[in-house]
Amino acid sequence: MRIATYNVEWFNSLFDDAGALVEDGGWSSRRDVTRQQQITALGIVFTALDADAVMVIEAPDQNSRRDTVRALEGFAAKFDLRARRAVIGFANDTQQEIALLYDPDVLTVRHDPVGEETGKKGSRAAPRFDSVFRIDLDVDAHEDLVRFSKPPLELALETKSGFAFRMIGAHLKSKAPHGARGRDAVMRASIANRRKQLAQAIWLRQRVEQHLEDQVPLMVLGDLNDGPGLDEYEDLFGRSSVEIVLGEAAGPCLYDPHARLALRNRWAQPTTSRFYIADEKRYLQALLDYIMVSPDLRALKPSWRIWHPFEDEGCFAVPELREALLTASDHFPVVMDIDLP
Repeated sequence: MRIATYNVEWFNSLFDDAGALVEDGGWSSRRDVTRQQQITALGIVFTALDADAVMVIEAPDQNSRRDTVRALEGFAAKFDLRARRAVIGFANDTQQEIALLYDPDVLTVRHDPVGEETGKKGSRAAPRFDSVFRIDLDVDAHEDLVRFSKPPLELALETKSGFAFRMIGAHLKSKAPHGARGRDAVMRASIANRRKQLAQAIWLRQRVEQHLEDQVPLMVLGDLNDGPGLDEYEDLFGRSSVEIVLGEAAGPCLYDPHARLALRNRWAQPTTSRFYIADEKRYLQALLDYIMVSPDLRALKPSWRIWHPFEDEGCFAVPELREALLTASDHFPVVMDIDLP
């Protein structure tokens, strides 16, 4: 079975309110890329992936006018993808949903959120992801109330053979210090936003630990917008979001080979994204996207691959795919092949 996670930059901009693709020469929300060019490139990438399930990060919007499932299933139909059914969880107001495209001939999938629905009062014990988490972020004896701007997607899945497992799709994000003026104000805002992201990682890790304690096979997929050595404030807090979600060595941990490699060697990291820095006229690469698995799934010896157009030999060797990966998004798919029972 092939599982993938793919952050599609501003996927939402490629659809109209009826969920139809806008295939014209107008500019997409990607730099110097038209809507037609991005749609064509995405069709090439998704077709080449031929995945049984793809966790789509920055999926099309869900609101009173737009429907994420309708848009994604229409996209899948246009390119005749096996992964032709879509499911989302709790919608958000960022125009960047989290959704799963999957092959219904291979998998049965349902949204299955776990945890207490707290309302505004919150809970310290991993509430439902659309609720409020109470945590003292800065050790001032005052609890902060934390919410997800993009609630993780919790799914219960079952293969045709009856093997049951779970997925959590996540898109953690630390906001830029918008509105802050001056070095000190920017630093204060950046630290506050970083602290909130780490709190979200702790919340997610609590849910992971619940499943590990219950010996439930688990995958955590998505864009954590963080990694060892990536953030200048990491030393201030001691750990990255990735390290928090993976877990401590003394207890049950999730595993992702790219994350582990980056933790061992911060100077030679794999990368899953490529951003253009206009002021410096250059590209920045980073490891942001992961497929983490529980020990029982790791024991099945899955293989991971980042479809990086310049770092993966297979992608680089196919010019059409290489160019499509560069045009489709500023992130590249992370793929895991695994033989599930």
